[in-house]
Amino acid sequence: MSSTYKQRHRFIIITLLLFMLANVVAAFHAYKFTHFTERGKKTLAPEKLSVAGKLKTLMLGIDNPRPVNRSFPQYPYSTIFIDSDERLACWYIPADTARLPVRGTIAMFHGYSGDKSCMLQRAYEFRTLGYNTFLVDFPGSGGSGGMRTTIGYNESKDVRTVFQYLSSQDTGCVYLFGSSMGAAAILKAVDERKLKPSGIILECPFGSMYQTVCARFSNMHVPSVPMAPILTFWGGLINGFNAFNHNPAQYAAGVSCPALLIYGLCDKNVSKKETNDIFQALSGSKKLLICEKSGHDNFLKNSHDKWVKGVTLFLYQNR
Repeated sequence: MSSTYKQRHRFIIITLLLFMLANVVAAFHAYKFTHFTERGKKTLAPEKLSVAGKLKTLMLGIDNPRPVNRSFPQYPYSTIFIDSDERLACWYIPADTARLPVRGTIAMFHGYSGDKSCMLQRAYEFRTLGYNTFLVDFPGSGGSGGMRTTIGYNESKDVRTVFQYLSSQDTGCVYLFGSSMGAAAILKAVDERKLKPSGIILECPFGSMYQTVCARFSNMHVPSVPMAPILTFWGGLINGFNAFNHNPAQYAAGVSCPALLIYGLCDKNVSKKETNDIFQALSGSKKLLICEKSGHDNFLKNSHDKWVKGVTLFLYQNR
């Protein structure tokens, strides 16, 4: 047996072993990313991790404790449970009728690893504008059932369930508001479930599942290839869908209702190109609001006045 053959054989074996190892690591990452645990401490954002922390995260995945509601409405509210694939826990906060007549109801959907309490500050702004708000815990979060998230894929069913519930109530026009994963779920629901809300407000939705996985590697200053496509594959396989087909930018083409798309120029998780792709694809009346001082977070922190002005104008024009 020649030395060249031995070297080639050794190379093939090492390559196969590395490929198998990459798939094992990716499958472990994908499971931990989409399945919450009962307890533990959440892994910091990639840019806040030390070198040792980044290496640990790359090898073992994130620590992903179940999100809990850490605050509660400061105004009168009701807790409502709705049956979807899991039981959904929701807060209904009536509008401030002492100031303005009720103008409709806004269903609010949080982002990845969030919960409905993350929506409270924005809900208060809607309340002062005369809107009831209906804050929803997706499965795996807050008071809802389950321990899993599919980053907006199956959550689109929950958006439909909530929309149908509100449409059957005497709550006026129904609008949908979502942040990040919640925005992606809204786009998928409106497109595939043929929903007809009075309008949608979308904060920083990602363009595709693959792009958002790549962004996580980019934030750790690690090449996205080959792990990002492998991780995307396993994330879908473990959760029963093709994650490469989870593309909000494509869902947007089926959305004809009025839409306000909000993007922060400091966003490290979603690119301006992804945002432009979604905006260009939207087929109805639409508005793009750019917040120069904000990133992938609550826009009221750094862009309060601009956010309020943009949302107020959108709702006024689409009553």
